[in-house]
Amino acid sequence: MTATATQNRIDAYPTRNNGEAKVMPRDGAVVWGTAEGGPMDQATLDGFETRGYLSVERLVSDEEVAEFHRELERLSNDPEVRADERCVIEASSQEVRSVFDVHRISPVFRRIANDPRVVDRARQLLGSEVYIHQSRVNFKPGFEGKEFMWHSDFETWHAEDGMPTPRAVSISISMTDNYSYNGPLMIMPGSHREYVSCDGATPEDNYRKSLVMQGAGTPSKEILTDFYDRYGIDVLEGPAGGAVMFDSNCMHASNGNVTPFPRSNVFIVFNSVENTPEAPYAAPSPRPEFAGSTDFTPAG
Repeated sequence: MTATATQNRIDAYPTRNNGEAKVMPRDGAVVWGTAEGGPMDQATLDGFETRGYLSVERLVSDEEVAEFHRELERLSNDPEVRADERCVIEASSQEVRSVFDVHRISPVFRRIANDPRVVDRARQLLGSEVYIHQSRVNFKPGFEGKEFMWHSDFETWHAEDGMPTPRAVSISISMTDNYSYNGPLMIMPGSHREYVSCDGATPEDNYRKSLVMQGAGTPSKEILTDFYDRYGIDVLEGPAGGAVMFDSNCMHASNGNVTPFPRSNVFIVFNSVENTPEAPYAAPSPRPEFAGSTDFTPAG
């Protein structure tokens, strides 16, 4: 996209323009596909439309979970991986917090990212072929895992990656049991129907900080309190091998983990091939390829 075209495009989801933060209605569909177009029935699709997320009690087997753990251990102990900027390390403990781009650097995680159990659900929700916008493995170690503040992923992907609309979905596959007390995913159900335009501006190379702790793009305490009053909070517990799929505009967060029980998950973002990113809407330059992919090859 040329500089002139970028300046003249209409931004339906303005944010970080040094203006006042505000809440806007979200335009367009949430569920783009039909019950006939994939593995999920109409009740499941309706629930996703209403709440902005769905749970799959058992997506992968115990054997696959064990394989994921072995692969995470291998990646975490590989000096080349630890030295790569795609690897995020907890400053206090020097333990690996996240490894990005795992569908490219790991055959094990590449397989699950392209598995029909995952991809067919994403296609059904988004009503089109999908590609992988981002992938990572997250590890929240016992006693050391840090919190992640409330935010909408789409706000970041729009501002910093140039994703035009929230026609994207994330899947979090649990590698450990998720209890209410070991830092599980929390979602404000129904919050995906409203978009929060944040104040401030995007700093240069903001991704270096935001992949560790959300800063720019974090809603105000007043907006979050209003959202809580209207939507409440669902704490997503579940066994290892289960999964949660959630809309890109869901307001979500996770607490720190002060328990002995670690929490880890495989996290894959699917975007519609009809919603491919352009130039960033509110950042000086795009994030690196591992944070926002420009390879739009369909998954599967």
